[in-house]
Amino acid sequence: MENSAVSAMDAFEKLEKVGEGTYGKVYRAREKSTGKIVALKKTKLHEDSEGVPSTTLREISLLRMLSRDPHIVKLMDVKQGINKAGNTVLYLVFEYMDTDLKKFIRSFRQTGENIPSPTVKSLMYQLCKGVAFCHGHGVLHRDLKPHNLLMDPKTLALKIADLGLARAFTLPIKEYTHEILTLWYRAPEVLMGATHYSTAVDMWSVGCIFAELINKQALFAGDSELQQLLHIFRLLGTPNEEMWPGVSRLKNWHEYPQWKPQQLSSAVSHLDENGLDLLNKMLRYEPSKRISAKEAMEHPYFDGLKKDSL
Repeated sequence: MENSAVSAMDAFEKLEKVGEGTYGKVYRAREKSTGKIVALKKTKLHEDSEGVPSTTLREISLLRMLSRDPHIVKLMDVKQGINKAGNTVLYLVFEYMDTDLKKFIRSFRQTGENIPSPTVKSLMYQLCKGVAFCHGHGVLHRDLKPHNLLMDPKTLALKIADLGLARAFTLPIKEYTHEILTLWYRAPEVLMGATHYSTAVDMWSVGCIFAELINKQALFAGDSELQQLLHIFRLLGTPNEEMWPGVSRLKNWHEYPQWKPQQLSSAVSHLDENGLDLLNKMLRYEPSKRISAKEAMEHPYFDGLKKDSL
């Protein structure tokens, strides 16, 4: 790692700020030596840290290893510097992708067209494949949402971003008030205060994203943790010990209004039988019964897809 912000930043020409992530600012930039467009993520470390904490270095080497997978955004380089206040700053240099799934879905919403089913199938398969790779290496994403899934609109290649930093940078930067932390893709066990959770939390998010690709709008769009749960309960039924053993022992459990489960097809109407079956398996209440990413890849919904080319 190079050790001065000057040399780190001299190598790049910042073109524009493309976002304010949970953990810092993100710029589109040009690498001067190659002319290559990259995404620069600037991250402050904890004030009290002398240099870069070993946990952060571990996270970064993990990110490097994960980014060998074609469905995970490639971390190309890491540069270290000191900002004006004397704090350590890291610049993570990622490959740049043109758009993300949130913008992609919005473009179809604006034209009123549905996303073609072969496109949905390909995007979902790539997502399951990327998630399976992370889970296979013991990494949970914990914040999968359309905004974190970068895309090349020409090839329809999909890559997972914003991975793994959650544990290195435990304190999200407070400034991002305009970006409300979305709860729409959050698994019910997390909303209900489970402290130990598993890879199943990501699969719930994958299910929500699947439904959104079909409906072009979020399946469960709550604006508070309680509202979010009630949206889920209205469609899937209010959970009880029979449906989900242990649910009443979770920290945020209350006596909720009692709803009966609805058919998923009532909420996601343009999905064939196989698709509905897969979605059902992703949106199971009991985390241990939720389909895994690896199992999802073998589901009949993906039959007929040219998997090798993805």
